[in-house]
Amino acid sequence: MAMSGPAPADDEPISTINTTPLVDVMLVLLIIFLITIPVITKTVKVTLPKAANIATQTKPENITIAVDGQGNIYWNNALLGNRSELLERIKVEAVKVPQPEIHIRGDVNARYEDVGRVLNAIQRGGIVKVGFITEPDRGMRAAGN
Repeated sequence: MAMSGPAPADDEPISTINTTPLVDVMLVLLIIFLITIPVITKTVKVTLPKAANIATQTKPENITIAVDGQGNIYWNNALLGNRSELLERIKVEAVKVPQPEIHIRGDVNARYEDVGRVLNAIQRGGIVKVGFITEPDRGMRAAGN
């Protein structure tokens, strides 16, 4: 036996801590982590697009659709009555050659649902080129530093 010391009597409890189960559990956890880490780090190899700030080139044929905080939709600064009117205007523009670009300006307080409905109407109408107009984040960086 590797332990030295007096042998316990038959009725005396053993007062030493058995660490073998603890070591077994720790080894099992170590093996599990070693097996699962390579699985977690494997991802599908794709080439991600590079973000670039390109100044918007305003052309007369471009259409600007704005969504305000209340969900109202504006077609080149003119308020539209409903979404079906938006879809009809998009269908008229979609058949033009070349097709105009649509720029969406969403208010910071606009609901995602309202902007999503505009995107859905653009897709259903057949417009191919769609872009979002945003403010540069210069003020946010300066405030964060």
